[in-house]
Amino acid sequence: MSRKFETPAIFLVIMMLPVTAQAYFGPGAGLGAIAAFLGVIGALLLGFFAIVYYPIKRALSKRKSKDSDQ
Repeated sequence: MSRKFETPAIFLVIMMLPVTAQAYFGPGAGLGAIAAFLGVIGALLLGFFAIVYYPIKRALSKRKSKDSDQ
């Protein structure tokens, strides 16, 4: 095997070896991830609602003002 391919091959073998994780994620990390996900979804829904609702509200208020003028 040439030297050119030796280093990537050794790296791949080392990366495939099982290694135990030396970290602990407590229950707060999962709850924080869920809260962040729900926050993003809520913001997207609220933004979509605002884009759809305000033009309809404005059209209805113009229609009401036309009806009251007559």
